[in-house]
Amino acid sequence: MIHVTEKAAEKIRELLAKEGVSARGGLRLGVQGGGCSGLTYAMRLDVQARDRDRVIEENGARVFVDPKSYVYLDEVTLDYEETLMRQGFVFQNPRATHSCGCGSSFTVS
Repeated sequence: MIHVTEKAAEKIRELLAKEGVSARGGLRLGVQGGGCSGLTYAMRLDVQARDRDRVIEENGARVFVDPKSYVYLDEVTLDYEETLMRQGFVFQNPRATHSCGCGSSFTVS
């Protein structure tokens, strides 16, 4: 199961409203090859889920994940951080065995 914190859910709702995405829309999470640790997180707004997507609804936000990415994202907590040094979504992945210094790529054994 993927978890979405209240701060992340609030930001997702804000982004969807700003972009005029319908009520069926959500944030699409994915994993792709690349980065210094082998895999990188990907995300974008999407107007609706696809047929085989896992749809996670938590704290009033909807997240779509394709089956291949879900293998790597199961147990992830999506948070949103806003500090003086950094602003953006943060993936807390307990299954990641290694991640790069910037936190945007990871390895899973």
